[in-house]
Amino acid sequence: MCRQRMEQKNGSSLTGFLLLGFSDRPQLELVLFVVLLIFYIFTLLGNTTIIALSHLDPHLHTPMYFFLSNLSFLDLCYTTSIVPQLLVNLSGADKSISFGGCVVQLYISLGLGCTECILLGVMAFDRYVAVCRPLYYTVIIHPRLCLLMASASWMFGVANSLLHTVVIFLLPFCGRNKLDHFFCEIPALLKLACTDITMIQSEIFFVSALDLLLPVAFIMFSYGRIIRAILRIKSAAGQRKAFGTCGSHLTVVTLFYGTAIYAYLQPSNNYSQDQGKFIALFYTIVTPMINPLIYTLRNKDVKGAMRKVLWKDYDSR
Repeated sequence: MCRQRMEQKNGSSLTGFLLLGFSDRPQLELVLFVVLLIFYIFTLLGNTTIIALSHLDPHLHTPMYFFLSNLSFLDLCYTTSIVPQLLVNLSGADKSISFGGCVVQLYISLGLGCTECILLGVMAFDRYVAVCRPLYYTVIIHPRLCLLMASASWMFGVANSLLHTVVIFLLPFCGRNKLDHFFCEIPALLKLACTDITMIQSEIFFVSALDLLLPVAFIMFSYGRIIRAILRIKSAAGQRKAFGTCGSHLTVVTLFYGTAIYAYLQPSNNYSQDQGKFIALFYTIVTPMINPLIYTLRNKDVKGAMRKVLWKDYDSR
């Protein structure tokens, strides 16, 4: 019923969208298909490995790895909501996506992106307590609180995405269906609207600013306190361990928020569609692929767990 109302609002002729993507660069499409397919495979393998290790190794049954496995699951779902459709469009002449498919893609990708915004803030809080309140860590960050914070992140993402999706697809498109992007995203969809969207753009900008900048401010505040606490550690080895653990999370935060802020908080008159596409490639496929590498290459616990699982599997043979 909701879909029927949206289609009536947008005109009965609008049954789907054409994702123009990189169709103006046919030679680039083949290169992108091969590169993105490789990246997608590594994304699946890397994030699945993090989730599996977090469940298989008892030493990783800690709040930090609980949140990390949530992040890996988020990245898996987020990439899968976009990349398979992109690969299909890159590999053939058919660039279409159904109206319902576009609604679902926007809802899922936006919901997972909003969830990750909150989850990264939760992970910063976890690191703050671990470094600045180590004696009270197990008391403060107990399993029930971990589950509550993770659930709240997911619920906020789902609710926020539902609101944005309904607002976007209630706009009249007047039969316009050529979407100058490789997936259904808010800035590109707004360009198809055949009505004054100044107020809606302002509202979306304001909500996006809250979604992005509030977690960033909280993360920066947390890491300011963390750095102060680390510098008070007299042991050089202790400082290196603390910086190594927190450095991984801070790298992920920089990569994710930097690209998201560029995509959603840039004034529309300065927004370059071509730049937007390549930035979107970065946060839809590159960042989810890099996250497992950042955590495994800089984390002795994860590397140790991987060795244990591999040796156990080898010995069982």
